[in-house]
Amino acid sequence: MKIRFLGTGTSVGVPQIGCDCPTCTSSDPRDRRNRCGLHVLCSPGRGFLVDTPPEMRLACVAYGVKDVESVLITHAHMDHIGGFDDIRRFNTINGETVPCDPNSPGANGRTFRIIGKPMNCYALPETIEQMHRIFSYISNVGGQNGLFRPQINFTDNTSPFSVCGIEVEALKVVHGDFPCCGYLMRDAVRGKSAAYIPDCHVIPEDVLAKLHGVDLMILNCLRERQHPTHLTFERSMAYMREIAPKEGRFVHMCHDYTHVQWLEKLAGTQIRPAFDGEEIEI
Repeated sequence: MKIRFLGTGTSVGVPQIGCDCPTCTSSDPRDRRNRCGLHVLCSPGRGFLVDTPPEMRLACVAYGVKDVESVLITHAHMDHIGGFDDIRRFNTINGETVPCDPNSPGANGRTFRIIGKPMNCYALPETIEQMHRIFSYISNVGGQNGLFRPQINFTDNTSPFSVCGIEVEALKVVHGDFPCCGYLMRDAVRGKSAAYIPDCHVIPEDVLAKLHGVDLMILNCLRERQHPTHLTFERSMAYMREIAPKEGRFVHMCHDYTHVQWLEKLAGTQIRPAFDGEEIEI
């Protein structure tokens, strides 16, 4: 299982618009933090996304992401779903090429068309309702006459499920009063596990028990100053100590610290700040 960070920044991204702080003006590419998302490559040619942030298309192009069979959504805040419309490209990549009359609507003179393959999107029931309201034009049918629309089968994630051979369990967390979850991913064949919680400010005790000893824990860590709906450095570190992962990464970081400053703060621990494009194999 290879995990690629498509983005590691907070909801406004880094650099922030109109900011000239040391992080936002840094020349270190690790200080450029798009909104949070993951690509998980399960085996050659098979993978899935966790969240579809606004910069998802740019990240997929930059990192050569093309193997996407499903998408998992943590919650329906726009910094995690703003790129959802671009899922339609993966419907096309995974689709079937069929012959057609070059004079038929949408053929534009071509002798073939691509029938997109619908994709499963796993989310909490409340999140599925929100997605239907935000993206009211999306169904599992797609467009007609050459028009492209995301083809999605929205799927309740409240029971464990399997994606590309990876066992997945949704983990409900507290993110203000907004429905939100993280995901625990297990590769049963290799006996490896990873967990991803990009947004929350409280992790329930039953979820902590499931996370204990994971190989890789990816957790939000906004900043040191308190925030009503996100974890701060002190609380993130406390959770990391309780979870005791073999390796940890912080995501959803604002512009208060550069990547180098985060490395200095985390020296002597198994935790590191993630950076856009980083790939970890477990």
